[in-house]
Amino acid sequence: MALSRVIEIDELIQQVHGFHPEADEALLRRAYDFSAKAHQGQTRRSGEPYLQHPLAVAGILAFLKLDVTAIMAGLLHDTLEDTVATQDELRRHFGHEVAHLVEGVTKIGQISFRTYEEKQAENFRKMLLSMADDIRVVFIKLADRLHNMRTLGHLPENKQKQIAQETLEIYAPLANRLGMSWMTQELENLCFEYLKPEAYSLLKLRVAKRDEERQEYVQSLIRETVKALAKAGLPGEVEGRPKHLYSIHQKMERQDILFEEVHDLAAIRIITDGSMNCYTILGLVHSLWVPVPGRFKDYIATPRTNLYQSLHTTVLGPQGDHVEFQIRTEDMHRLAEYGVAAHWRYKEHGKVGERDKHVFSWLRQLVEWHKDLSDNRQFMDSVKLDLFHLDVFQDVVFAFTPKGEVKELPQGSTSVDFAYAIHTEVGDHCVGAKVSGKIVPLRQPLTNGDTVEILTSATQAPKKEWLMFVRTSRAKAKIKHFLKVEEQRQGLELGRRLLERELRRHHFPAAQLFKSGQLSTVASGKGYESVDDMTRMVGYGRLSAAQVVTWMASPGENSAKADNDVQALPTRGPTQRSVKAVKVMGRRDVLMQLSKCCGPVPGDPILGYITRGRGLTIHVKGCPNLEALDYEKDRFVDVEWDAAIEGSHSVKVCVLTIDRPGVLANVSSAISASQANISRAEITTREDQKAVQDFVIEISNTLQLERTLEAIGRVEGVISAKRVRSWQDS
Repeated sequence: MALSRVIEIDELIQQVHGFHPEADEALLRRAYDFSAKAHQGQTRRSGEPYLQHPLAVAGILAFLKLDVTAIMAGLLHDTLEDTVATQDELRRHFGHEVAHLVEGVTKIGQISFRTYEEKQAENFRKMLLSMADDIRVVFIKLADRLHNMRTLGHLPENKQKQIAQETLEIYAPLANRLGMSWMTQELENLCFEYLKPEAYSLLKLRVAKRDEERQEYVQSLIRETVKALAKAGLPGEVEGRPKHLYSIHQKMERQDILFEEVHDLAAIRIITDGSMNCYTILGLVHSLWVPVPGRFKDYIATPRTNLYQSLHTTVLGPQGDHVEFQIRTEDMHRLAEYGVAAHWRYKEHGKVGERDKHVFSWLRQLVEWHKDLSDNRQFMDSVKLDLFHLDVFQDVVFAFTPKGEVKELPQGSTSVDFAYAIHTEVGDHCVGAKVSGKIVPLRQPLTNGDTVEILTSATQAPKKEWLMFVRTSRAKAKIKHFLKVEEQRQGLELGRRLLERELRRHHFPAAQLFKSGQLSTVASGKGYESVDDMTRMVGYGRLSAAQVVTWMASPGENSAKADNDVQALPTRGPTQRSVKAVKVMGRRDVLMQLSKCCGPVPGDPILGYITRGRGLTIHVKGCPNLEALDYEKDRFVDVEWDAAIEGSHSVKVCVLTIDRPGVLANVSSAISASQANISRAEITTREDQKAVQDFVIEISNTLQLERTLEAIGRVEGVISAKRVRSWQDS
């Protein structure tokens, strides 16, 4: 869709004049000259002049037909971050708007961050706030990311994967939320290529081969559709639309099927001249081929949050294959391809017109919903979930308030999600719900068309178990925030009681010490922000009350807060078993155990959680059980695998195969050849002539596990091979 080659300034100006004849050419040339001078002598990893990058970004913005101000900002977008140019210079030469846009896309570079995740979160917070102020910021950022992805091959492999993963989790879903389908698809395909190069290459080859075979089939459907439209006197352009590679890969993974079982590699798109004709053509299509039940979506009557409109229906084609038809008007098609950039209009200073404001309501909500999340990891996880949950059409349900207001939610959402979508207070005090007039359990998923009435009580408060069934990031964030505040309150109360008791036991005047400020001196001397902060650590079990009393008795004793925190953890006794392959803050004598729910293996990213009385439990980062405890972040401890210690670890592996003799033996041989031992095996056959082979194998690290899974995948008859966590067993 978009230009993939770099254009020169004369070609850029000519392109801008094509959709904006009155554009000020002198301004564009001035921005180009400033950027050229600022980046003079700089080169990219490919060796080409750095100036090629801002030119390419400006070219993408021109392809989107943005205004001259945005295109100038595209030419200048890296000057604040990568050159000696200042914001005052930009404001003086190009005005406040351009300087403001460039500042909005500039990363936070003057602050020192402890981790990449922390820097990523703060940069994204900044971009969110800038987007809410001027939506052009996100167009420039997406154009920047798209060109960086197109030229990612010149970076080291670890950097390629890091950038591709971030793009897949944040920027591709963001483009999708803005309705820019061509950009979403290109970003996803590029991420797929760098994150799973072997799977990408194989799928690309298979699709190309299948495409040759299916071209005539698709063309025959198009000819028959065109003929039927002409006979009925209905206007319409008919074209075939191939699925992009990443969506095919997703379908294979999600449905656990072979490539040969994917029957809808292409869809038919019909573009007509009005909404009424869309419905008429839908009836015509259904008269030609049998519609598949449950596969009809009316996004014209109920547009998506990004204003996407179209009719989707799946029919049984001439050879029994599923064929998807998309029916829309020209305006709908333009919006579907280019999203918000295709139809919005500036009123002044980058603000959107009144009729378009609801398109960006989700953006304002995104900023509002996440303002309470001070923890960077929780913030990013919540934002990713909110961006991603509307990424697939099939994952959306529409439910209504009693007054007829529609709420768009991810599939599987419950009445609690619905309550929080209305207002935080409604969610916090939700005690029940009437769905279509009937009282239902709060955990019951909603379905399309449900009318939901939320029942509330002033005495109700969010419950921890709600986190196990809510689906929206808003609900999760609000529940976690409430529980975190409540946990802090309880921790403070318990810590104060424990401290007062210990102080009295040593004949210290407890009440007087809390009032006098002496405890405050001790707390600040040990690195705590306040007495309350130190007291909460006592309540959480991370610090002993006896240790605080020792500090009171020996004020000259010096030790770091982090050291005292580790000393407060239970250490391993002579008869206690613990994990030998994990270190916490360099120590190996801390009592800890690997979590059974996620089964960490050396190589997995891990995090420790302090359990009361049982020391540390080691979880894989991203474990749902760990995420449910996100509001208790004070109990999290950074841990690492000890590379000096080797051992074996049990991992569950599920292999789906064709049910035929010899496959089990070949799979077992592949596992043995990878130096992995089988400690348990269970085989289940299915009615569809497939077999499920569940193994528990002993491996040393994730690298050996990946090699083993790859070896299994190469066995003839194997459909898929994957690691299984306990939470995935069902």
